[in-house]
Amino acid sequence: MNLRKTTFAAALLVATFPVLADEAPATLPEYSFMDSIKTGTPMTSFRLRYEHVDQDGLAEHADAWTLRSLIGWQTAPFHNFSIGAQIINVGKFGDDFNDKARGANQPGKSAYPVVADPDFTGINQLYVDWTGIRNTKVRLGRQSVKLDNVRFIGNVEFRQVMQVFDGIAIENKSVQDLELYGAYFTRVRNVNTDLKPDATGILHALYRISPTENLIGYAYLYDQDHVVVANDISSKTFGMRLDGARKLNDDWKLLYTAEYAKQDDLDDSSKRTDAQGKVDAHYYKIGGGAGYGNWWARADQELLSSNDGKYAFQTPLGTNHLFQGWVDKFLITPAEGIRDTFISAGGKIGEVVVLTEYHWFDSEKDFAKVGGGRGDRYGTEWDASATYAYNKNLSGKVEYGTYREDDQYVSAAKRIRDTDKLWLTMMYTF
Repeated sequence: MNLRKTTFAAALLVATFPVLADEAPATLPEYSFMDSIKTGTPMTSFRLRYEHVDQDGLAEHADAWTLRSLIGWQTAPFHNFSIGAQIINVGKFGDDFNDKARGANQPGKSAYPVVADPDFTGINQLYVDWTGIRNTKVRLGRQSVKLDNVRFIGNVEFRQVMQVFDGIAIENKSVQDLELYGAYFTRVRNVNTDLKPDATGILHALYRISPTENLIGYAYLYDQDHVVVANDISSKTFGMRLDGARKLNDDWKLLYTAEYAKQDDLDDSSKRTDAQGKVDAHYYKIGGGAGYGNWWARADQELLSSNDGKYAFQTPLGTNHLFQGWVDKFLITPAEGIRDTFISAGGKIGEVVVLTEYHWFDSEKDFAKVGGGRGDRYGTEWDASATYAYNKNLSGKVEYGTYREDDQYVSAAKRIRDTDKLWLTMMYTF
């Protein structure tokens, strides 16, 4: 495969762009090494969470108390170099849930719903930044990455163990209103604590039409070369996104989003056969709404298409919890695809930020129902949250989601069953 060569070549072009533009390096304040440490930035927070899950078809319900501790520091620049280091510890109080550590059912807990927050202690981030070229940053090491709305590339920050990437990333902002990003990652640690040798190449360009409107183009190359079975989903995804808010007057603004992406086999060496469904699908999201003062409402539709019911568009590196409802019934797209039509609204009541969504989930291709026949309606979901920031350091959040199945999907073993979830979260950030 030419994934490494192609991605690195493109990334180097991003890195050298300022040189081609004949821009001199910026003059940085001179620090001693100890000064760079003392004037750095904390990367420390503590998050306590209670998650309750009641899922139809399981004998038990889940009650998960967990605490995530992130302790870290990033130094200020010292001769154009800075270091970021952060450790993570996730501890469980009680064991009344299936933590799905390393992607497997927790022994003795298969009767409990999944709450994917296993015990874990390790290095969360460890990287070196170099800013020796003006308007350019090179980051090498383990790092958290969030692009756009985190649909395709995200750190799954909601879960207690975050998703992080090992490799190199280059950002460049030499041209006004244009942000370029290129990266090559050799491994990813997911929320189940599994460190996977999945190679990822990223090219991303964002142009700011206005302070609140962006035009984005991207290419994501995902290589599961280590997978030796037919579930290899190595892919190349190319897309464009137009998103923003257009001010109409002092009170009103127009909200809009239009996005399209195509996903295909990474190259001709894919292990999937025609019978298993080649990687060949597309994605779109389109919608809009209006904002008035601190309040907004909108309607959207998102499609992850299917290749004749054998393969569906996947987002294996995205923060999927934020999409297609919060109850996490569709973290992996069903082979028949999914069409999510939803309305959402939010705003502020005093100092409390509120948000609500309602989803109608349909398949793109009909699926077999339990007991016979065909169906195309997975179900519906309602979600709501309220967030209160006591001060700049301490905040609390209450979230609730309820999913109700419609046509019973496939078989009793694979049904996407009725589920209710409640989250209570308190977070302190330094």
